[in-house]
Amino acid sequence: MEGSRTCVALVSGGIDSPVAVARMAQDGWKIVPLHCSQEPITGTEAEDKTVESLVHLKSSLGHHGDNIDSELRVVTVGETLAKFTDPKSHRDYFVHMKRLFNAIASSFGNDVGAVAILTGENLGQVSSQTLGNLGAVEEASELRILRPLLGLDKQEIIDEARVLGTYEIAAGPEVCDALGPDHPTTVADLTRLRDNETEFGGLAALSDTCLSNLRIRSLV
Repeated sequence: MEGSRTCVALVSGGIDSPVAVARMAQDGWKIVPLHCSQEPITGTEAEDKTVESLVHLKSSLGHHGDNIDSELRVVTVGETLAKFTDPKSHRDYFVHMKRLFNAIASSFGNDVGAVAILTGENLGQVSSQTLGNLGAVEEASELRILRPLLGLDKQEIIDEARVLGTYEIAAGPEVCDALGPDHPTTVADLTRLRDNETEFGGLAALSDTCLSNLRIRSLV
């Protein structure tokens, strides 16, 4: 799928990211979906919902569905994320999580010739998506970030998901906060983030460890 309009889509089992995928596929982007599974901290529910949502989109978007790659790449990140539950880094857990996801997607994207990373991020919806944290998250990526839902409110995204037919698939409790702190930081300190990551070998090494267990699930 290499090309000037190819992106790696970070797709979770939630409501937002399938809507972002649908928007960009309909706009002509080639989508290479990537799921960061939080096993063994969680089960496979989010991964299974991701597969179901993408299979639905491929079949329901007409010819635009062909813009979604026929394989979902899955990397396991649970053990890596657990490193950031120590007292020094736990308040930054969600920012570290998104930085890790971006680093993984960026490295993988370079391998498949992608020019961007696609996310379902929405400004201010959760702690890692505050204006004070988005820049720190984006700094972890070598590729530009596509955020087609950035200015929407949650109800608009839900309404769009209902029209697409992905809302019912994604509905249910989120699992991304399984290890998260009660009071996460809302304004990231880049120096502190980098120091935390350096203690565990640096973000690139953490990303490489996760990518070493990459596996594929078919969407056809």
